[in-house]
Amino acid sequence: MRVTLPRWHVSLLLLTGIAGLGSCARSPLPKRESVTPQTPASFVGGAACRVCHEREAELWHGSDHDLAMQEPSEESVLGNFDDAQISHFGVTSHFFRRGEDFFVRTDGPDGNLADYKIAYVFGVEPLQQYLIGFPGGRYQALGLAWDSRPADQGGQRWFHLYPNEPIHHDDELHWTGASQNWNFMCAECHATNLRKRYDADADAYATSWSELDVSCEACHGPGSTHVSWARTRGSDASLPARDESNGLVVHLNEAPDVEWMIDAETGNATRRPARASGLQVETCARCHARRSILSEDYSHGKPLLDTHRLAFLSEGLYFADGQIQDEVYVLGSFLQSRMHAHGVTCSDCHDPHSAKVYTPGNALCNRCHLAAKFDTRDHHFHDPEQAGARCVGCHMPERLYMVVDPRRDHSIRVPRPDLSPRLNTPNACNTCHEDRSVRWAIDAAERWWGRPEGEHYGEILWAGRKRRTGSQSALRRLAEDVERPGIVRATALSMLRGGPYDVIAGALGHDDSLLRLAALTALASQDPAVVSRLAAPMLDDPVRGVRIEAARLLAGLPVALLEGRSESLEKGIVEYEASQRINADRAEAGLNLGLLHAQLGRLEQAEIDYRQGLARDPSFIPLYANLADLYRMQESEDQGERVLLDGLGRDPKNPELLHALGLLLVRRGRLPEALPFLEQAAEARPEFVRFAYVFAIALESAGEIDRSLAVLESAHAREPGSPELLVAAASFARKHRRHDLALKFARKLVALSPGDPRARQMLQELEH
Repeated sequence: MRVTLPRWHVSLLLLTGIAGLGSCARSPLPKRESVTPQTPASFVGGAACRVCHEREAELWHGSDHDLAMQEPSEESVLGNFDDAQISHFGVTSHFFRRGEDFFVRTDGPDGNLADYKIAYVFGVEPLQQYLIGFPGGRYQALGLAWDSRPADQGGQRWFHLYPNEPIHHDDELHWTGASQNWNFMCAECHATNLRKRYDADADAYATSWSELDVSCEACHGPGSTHVSWARTRGSDASLPARDESNGLVVHLNEAPDVEWMIDAETGNATRRPARASGLQVETCARCHARRSILSEDYSHGKPLLDTHRLAFLSEGLYFADGQIQDEVYVLGSFLQSRMHAHGVTCSDCHDPHSAKVYTPGNALCNRCHLAAKFDTRDHHFHDPEQAGARCVGCHMPERLYMVVDPRRDHSIRVPRPDLSPRLNTPNACNTCHEDRSVRWAIDAAERWWGRPEGEHYGEILWAGRKRRTGSQSALRRLAEDVERPGIVRATALSMLRGGPYDVIAGALGHDDSLLRLAALTALASQDPAVVSRLAAPMLDDPVRGVRIEAARLLAGLPVALLEGRSESLEKGIVEYEASQRINADRAEAGLNLGLLHAQLGRLEQAEIDYRQGLARDPSFIPLYANLADLYRMQESEDQGERVLLDGLGRDPKNPELLHALGLLLVRRGRLPEALPFLEQAAEARPEFVRFAYVFAIALESAGEIDRSLAVLESAHAREPGSPELLVAAASFARKHRRHDLALKFARKLVALSPGDPRARQMLQELEH
């Protein structure tokens, strides 16, 4: 089921940091072994599988995977199309039928009411969405959905996916816009063997698929060689198997005789044999992860990072402690769990064919955790008949998406109400006990289970997000801590600024592609010689996602710095361009390609990329700022100013555009005009102190030293770990003979950067 993205996450689909599926460092996974048939397999359809696999087919029939997408019919359409209607912020939509077809009359791309035929139904529970066909092979997901829950649970009604917000036809979240486009947003995970096949020149799709659901081959891979093997064996059982693979592309049941042995003392189970690969988790992760596509050439059994970009535990997607915030589709939270670290796979809890858990309630957890130890009042301190006694209530709390769809956090963590006041994170206790204070929850947790020991990684990630003093050294420790989950270490690594390069170099040599990718992310905007020395070898990485990130970093660097890898760089750039052109239906791809070509000095092509991106989505604001900067590089400031004004016409309060326009006016010698724009940007984004820093410099240049120092001091209070704020404040105070202020800032600077000789010299001069 698609998630409705909040406004501020629409662009993250292509721009999030890259992460991978590497194992927790405590138990690194061995390299995957799979046998691939010599003859490339082709898709044959689930019907061919059901001939032999009747039990699996029966379990799959009627499952969410089976019903992921259907053609509209009396059986498949759950919503009320008997002249029903719903009003949302002045727009009244009608649902009705014409013969056997289903229609909705609602506001279209021009804002006018029109009749639209339902092309496909999408999902079944707890809601059902509906797709509308548009010219150019587009399918758009209607913003009105059917609540398929029983009436006594609040269901059996039409509702809007943004119930508290007016979504007009020109809004980026309107159902006819790019953010609600099925071909890009949803298609890969609701059909088998799907190819988006977007033609940028025609601005049209020729999307294709083998089956209109998540069928057998979506997970097991194309089945022609397996069917051929089965037919051969069926005709003559004395014939040997063609090879150990039985013609399968991959074996998802890597260890059919797995046992979980419960230790009576600890009450926890140990897997025997140990998990040998991450194949099954990666197979599920193709859809059950926050990701976007790098290549449509998905090959079952290969590392997922060959074809997909995966998000780190990034701000806005996850809370600082790693709990799910936006809809991130399970994987990122599961990789944090102790379950994953100890070898648990998806099929340990979920039947892979029905997708349901094996048993209801605590009985599922009791399969691996001794009930006599954990399913008791002495452990959970709740009435066994109440929800608080359920394992998932405390360890897998729900978060609501799409208005009616609760999703469980799969990090399976211990409740930590003590983190809530410090990190502004939810906790399982107050999720249930909404009428109680956080202090009450903290006291109860400490009384029952004791005070938590040690530092939670969420505290380090939170400090890193806020750029608190000492956060970089803490992030380094976290990145090197082999006891932490791989995705947590990678997130910490990606947040490092300006080194330390020994940590980055070590991660670049790690077996875990997750850490290699994060290390490359940490190299962004660093010294070209360092970037080249560390990133150039990664151009030959076996995983595409790593290779193209290295190519993106190295693009535009002098050939002399590439250590003889210019040919590998060219190949990497071609791969990176291809990964972006797959998503050329999105404005983000235009931005990424424009940035690449600007790095390479191909300024005319960069302008074309930016303009094409704006043609796809004129509301995608970052393109205006980057196009204006491109005109700056071409010494065409007049054009740049017009572009920024066009962008501000669409989003008058956008801080990035206000800041960019202020800088442009400064460059053009129009400082008095620039100050209001720089001020508005700084006030709109107080957490981004770079804007305040630039505004303060402009104020000092205009002779307004008191305001300049006040802006710098306020910004320093918000981000005390930023040395550039203190350098500017000390320098300006000294220049304007504010000795006491200069001395105060210089002392803070030395305390922050004790190894900086320039800071010590400034302090010594001021003290004498």
